[in-house]
Amino acid sequence: MSAFDKFLFAASRACCSTLAVFIQIQGCLICLILALGWALAAFVRNREINQMKDKMKNGNSFAFLSHDISDLEHSNQVNLPRVSVVMPLKGFGEHNLHNWRSQITSLYGGPVEFLFVVESTEDPAYRAVSLLVSDFKDDVDAKIIVAGLSTTCSQKIHNQLAGVENMHKDSKYVLFLDDDVRLHPGSIGALTAEMEKNPEIFIQTGYPLDLPSGSLGSYCIYEYHMPCSMGFATGGKTFFLWGGCMMAIDCFQMHADDFRTDRYGVVSGLQDGGYSDDMTLAAIAEAHKRLITSPPVAVFPHPLASDLSFSRYWNYLRKQTFVLESYTTKVNWIMNRALFSTHCYLSWGFVAPFVMAMIHIAAALRIHFKEHSIEEATLNSGGLILTGCLAICTLIELLSMWNLTRIEVHLCNMLSPEAPPLSLKSYNWGLVFIALLVDNFLYPISAMRSHFSQSINWSGIRYHLKEGKISKIERSKDIGPKYTDLGGKHLYGKKGAPTKISFLGSLARSLAQWHQPKKFDG
Repeated sequence: MSAFDKFLFAASRACCSTLAVFIQIQGCLICLILALGWALAAFVRNREINQMKDKMKNGNSFAFLSHDISDLEHSNQVNLPRVSVVMPLKGFGEHNLHNWRSQITSLYGGPVEFLFVVESTEDPAYRAVSLLVSDFKDDVDAKIIVAGLSTTCSQKIHNQLAGVENMHKDSKYVLFLDDDVRLHPGSIGALTAEMEKNPEIFIQTGYPLDLPSGSLGSYCIYEYHMPCSMGFATGGKTFFLWGGCMMAIDCFQMHADDFRTDRYGVVSGLQDGGYSDDMTLAAIAEAHKRLITSPPVAVFPHPLASDLSFSRYWNYLRKQTFVLESYTTKVNWIMNRALFSTHCYLSWGFVAPFVMAMIHIAAALRIHFKEHSIEEATLNSGGLILTGCLAICTLIELLSMWNLTRIEVHLCNMLSPEAPPLSLKSYNWGLVFIALLVDNFLYPISAMRSHFSQSINWSGIRYHLKEGKISKIERSKDIGPKYTDLGGKHLYGKKGAPTKISFLGSLARSLAQWHQPKKFDG
């Protein structure tokens, strides 16, 4: 028997020890728990689809806007509250124009303003959005705000607060959108309606449906976000925002007066060393026992860059794990450490059984082709049984993930009947499985690196943390990438310019003219 075979059989026997069997059974349970969570999330989303279909059968052709068609009558629309939509921008990429058009062509029937906020006029996004705003100037109330450089918080938070400072004095709600978000025509109306029904809501948020571009990096992003779909598919109360410990893409709505009066320290908490808007606000909500909700229709397509490389995925993962190093209170710090430990344990707890399964399979192949002793074959049979159980549980998990994605794609298509339909055909489920292993293997490594480095490069700006808050900001084109991680947006130099308006652009303008024939007075 060769030295390699001796090592391989010894490893296979070790993987049949009590501890190893526990780890492998635990891996099966993790797969089944994820599958169950996604099945429940699919049930909630599918229930919303069935309700929309029932309303359409009963004559409500605009069920994608409201289940009750009487809500769309003029007498009800004129009483809708004013909403300010704040969109912090950074760079310009392939999906931005489509996303921005979907945002400003909402079919919300009440007064609404759109505030695009950039760091400076040198940002490539400035020229692109300027041309877009000019093109829609007679249809929507939109303007551009130059926020300047941040000094005490992240640039994104600085831009968001600059937008809040410039919002209309009569705005009742403020909706923060990332420029990666693609809204549905009825999204603003649906979010606002929920807040009108329940004044106790502090923050309302939604879930991004990632649209992988085909690269392994894009599938790792998709897989990374999928567990969050469980928290957002409760049909109501949820326990974290977009972001939380796992995301950094924002779409959330709040009461405008919370910012005007700095209620619960919302503004000061963000300004004073704030790195992550969602983590800061979630911590405030937890500290003051305020309600965070996510309606079933709050599912938004999130197209990923066609050239999203693996290195850009790694940079994104680094930023996500770094979020857990920021905190506002001692309780917040404890919660972050708990999330850090739990996620790391579960990630490697998910990957370890697959490593053991590979050892069992390799040993079985050597026994088969080298005709080793019956004793070795008997010992290996137990490992193969565990491997078979893991394979079955993994298949169940992938089927559940596929089913949820299928339902969310269907829901998005129903909520945006004017848009080109999304399709599940482009998803490569072999890459999804590989992404499951790669992402869960890398997460603890990224988390530990973030913990010990206490600094991160975010869109060309390096932030340093001290006691959970930003203590130093470094800006230089030489210290960061030229592109953002997910959208592939140019951060410097090349200034984006909208191309000639397509058929979709014309349709978007028509929708805007339909619901908002003139701008509302500022």
